[in-house]
Amino acid sequence: MSTPARPSAVVFDLDGLMFNTEELYQLVCREMLRRRGKEFEPALLDMMMGRPARNAFQVMIDWHKLTETIPDLAAESSEIFAEILVTRLAPMPGLFELLTALERAGIPKAVATSSGRKFVTEVLGRFELEPRFQFLLCSEDVTDGKPNPEIYLKAARRLERPPAEVLVLEDSHNGCKAAIAAGAFAVAVPGGHSRTHDFTGAQFVADSLGDLRIYQSLNIAR
Repeated sequence: MSTPARPSAVVFDLDGLMFNTEELYQLVCREMLRRRGKEFEPALLDMMMGRPARNAFQVMIDWHKLTETIPDLAAESSEIFAEILVTRLAPMPGLFELLTALERAGIPKAVATSSGRKFVTEVLGRFELEPRFQFLLCSEDVTDGKPNPEIYLKAARRLERPPAEVLVLEDSHNGCKAAIAAGAFAVAVPGGHSRTHDFTGAQFVADSLGDLRIYQSLNIAR
């Protein structure tokens, strides 16, 4: 029996995986619903996490029977987000160390996120990170967002590797589900609320981006 190929490329999710934007997004949604006399229940958060914004807002609308449209909520969300992003944006533990280790080993890396390109480039730009990735895949680049596997299949093609040789780092159930469905080497790195998510099918659940098992899977030094 042949030994499975070791992953030779890495694809990062963004929100909640590279940066604490998932936590900030929760604050935004909580404030939006507070203005309407509604609560941001944990079950609603589970349904929204990892999905493209347009899909997540539709879930919110359906859940609370809101009268606003997706563009209405998107505009309000962007306004609130802009106020807190300046002072509260922070990288997740182990991010910079992992990026440096991958570069030292010559392993290509990319970003595949449900967020829009404008937001992604703004977040990465604050830490001068965009040039360190081979490419970015954002919500505008796919027809079907996570948990559909389209974005990770497209990432594997861009990296010129079979999905099984692409290690995907994800923090949410929906994102991990997309990576698993694509046939990628999916690793869950939950944080905060997503620690309760079901990551069945993932290779393992990492403690953080600094987890030794991530480095071992890629055969690189930490």
